[in-house]
Amino acid sequence: MITIRSILFNLLFYLNLAVLLIAALPTLMMPRRAIIGMAKLWGRTTLWLLRFVCHIDVEWRGLEKLPPGGILVAAKHQSTWETFALLTLFPDPTYVIKRELMWLPLFGWYTRHGGMIPVDRGAGKAALSGMIGDARLALTEGRQIIIFPEGTRRPAGAAPNYKFGVAHLYAAAGVPCVPVALNSGLFWPRRRFLRFPGTIRVEILDPIPPGADRDTFFAKLQDEIETATARLIAEGRMA
Repeated sequence: MITIRSILFNLLFYLNLAVLLIAALPTLMMPRRAIIGMAKLWGRTTLWLLRFVCHIDVEWRGLEKLPPGGILVAAKHQSTWETFALLTLFPDPTYVIKRELMWLPLFGWYTRHGGMIPVDRGAGKAALSGMIGDARLALTEGRQIIIFPEGTRRPAGAAPNYKFGVAHLYAAAGVPCVPVALNSGLFWPRRRFLRFPGTIRVEILDPIPPGADRDTFFAKLQDEIETATARLIAEGRMA
């Protein structure tokens, strides 16, 4: 049954995405908020499909801890799930994404129009400088910058592999950083088509105020995300 439900979900997931990509074409001639609204619709409809088809629900914890206005959000990255689900939490989100995604037809157009923050991983210090400049601009507009500190998806329970770029971004941003722990990889494993029923748990942790030195911040961020994520994974495996 899990296999059948997973196949059905994947078909509906890509069909839904294709329909929304076409339906969103008029937003390219509208203010940025229009495409952000379509992105949130993608997130909400996909969460509904997961619940209806795969029996995968979500439990949000600590939403009251989210500060208003421009913030930095550093989230654990285990799955494709958080790339759309986290969109639904914020009024004007923007992701730090790899530059290659902006080359994709349609999807790339929307990432540009939506003001996503591209990073050229092979450009070294120039990439960092560009990311910080784009992030500062987004923060002046009161946006919420979502970054995955490990840079790529890591299996649930895998050893952490955080990149120091998040610390440079934190130091330059001058805003609170909100750590986010989750266990999505238990139910939507990376590089697999199977979707396992259960409840994805997402925990918003206490914001880290601006002003800490980069090394202290980096150590604190990793410790808090990894400690909470390990607890959420244990809960998910016991359920």
